[in-house]
Amino acid sequence: MKTIDEETAAIKQVLQAYYFQGIYEGNVELLREAFHPGTLLFGDINGQPYAKTLDQYLTGVAHRTSPKDSGKPYQTEIISIDVIQSIAIAKAQVKMYEFNYYDFLSFHKIDRNWVIVNKMLTHIEA
Repeated sequence: MKTIDEETAAIKQVLQAYYFQGIYEGNVELLREAFHPGTLLFGDINGQPYAKTLDQYLTGVAHRTSPKDSGKPYQTEIISIDVIQSIAIAKAQVKMYEFNYYDFLSFHKIDRNWVIVNKMLTHIEA
């Protein structure tokens, strides 16, 4: 079994290489690597409830101008990661377009790979 530090590093790798990079590029295939197929996304944006399946979310990503192509600032931060055996929670911030998102990302280690199984998000005025 890996140490907590090794597991945390593996989750950081998923966040940086697949989640943050996939959002930045608008790359649905990278994002699919980060998420479990059954992932659900919930939260609020500007006070409006937000609920999507993974496929609905990825369709939206595929049909919007990516932060990379928009030329607008894009900033990410991993605020925290807590790991207990095969489950983990990551708190992250994603600033893109006019949004300042905070995400709670639930991870589960399945077949030796960490994947996001739930995403909770909100936008906070900067």
